[in-house]
Amino acid sequence: MVSHPVIILVRPQLGWNIGAAARAMANFGLDEMRLVSPRGRHPSASALRMASGAESIVERAQVFDNLESAVADLSVLLATSARRREMIKDEITPRDAVMRLRAATSSDSRAGILFGPERAGLENDELVLAEALVKVPTHPGFSSLNLGQCVLLLAYEYFLTDERLDGAAEDDEPPATREDLLGFFGQLEGGLEGSKFFHPEEMRAATVRKIRNFFSNARPSARQLRMLRGIVSALRGRGVDRSE
Repeated sequence: MVSHPVIILVRPQLGWNIGAAARAMANFGLDEMRLVSPRGRHPSASALRMASGAESIVERAQVFDNLESAVADLSVLLATSARRREMIKDEITPRDAVMRLRAATSSDSRAGILFGPERAGLENDELVLAEALVKVPTHPGFSSLNLGQCVLLLAYEYFLTDERLDGAAEDDEPPATREDLLGFFGQLEGGLEGSKFFHPEEMRAATVRKIRNFFSNARPSARQLRMLRGIVSALRGRGVDRSE
């Protein structure tokens, strides 16, 4: 059974945008929404009114206090962004994005798309968890999209693709989940902290962001990540777990 991608709204500020996103999802067969720290009580009356027939998506939406918890079970994570970012990250079109999502969901991996808050979009510390940025081609003079419109565009492109991709090779090993990656980040950063790697201290946040971005972009499999964790353990003088 194909598992459709999850739509994740990070810190949405307006209930009617949540409703508009839900309506767009229902138009094109998506039904799982997750919310990270939405403003105000959820579900709000304005979200339910705007959903107009897709109220069940709003009512079933899971609410999380932080992004890490919201994406922990996802192996493929993409993020939308209109602004130019000072980080090394693949930038792909919505059409390329849905091909990645289809390939993931057809191989029983869970996938999701991040959408940032209406005013400023996603922060860099949030974007590093994604493997690529989805940029919608727009007129250069006005690139800003409403949250509901952006969800609509991605959902539409996903709906147009076939359930099974002809000639698309499935990965031999599924990519690691975000929960696995975050565990590795904690282990690696703890080791680097102990070795006084983060010097000067004021550069720590930027360095951590670059490290996380590198490994998120690399899309390691669960097996590869276990090997990396074994390497870090060995370098810290601990035994290496070679179990697979």
